[in-house]
Amino acid sequence: MTPLRIVYDGECPFCASYVALLRLRERYAVQLIDARAEPAPARAYGLDLNDGMIVDLDGKVYHGAKAVALLSRLSRGPGILSSDRLAEAVYPWMRRGRALTLRLLGRQPL
Repeated sequence: MTPLRIVYDGECPFCASYVALLRLRERYAVQLIDARAEPAPARAYGLDLNDGMIVDLDGKVYHGAKAVALLSRLSRGPGILSSDRLAEAVYPWMRRGRALTLRLLGRQPL
């Protein structure tokens, strides 16, 4: 099976729900990494998880909107967020919603 590593913020309700909904285990060796519980793997990528989750598909790394679009394509096929272009347009709003939600829940950014 092709390795698929997803590094996300386990305290973000949106991130955790999105990752839980994906049906990727049928075709990929999925490794979920909660960056709050295991910060070292996230730091190794040198990317800011406050700007988006990280997806490593067999050595190719995707971040933020590109990661969400890729996961959408891999799990469901064509859909609203499966387009890189649309994901890039919508993703800044998703990031703002995440930041506001974390603040309202009293959780710190990563």
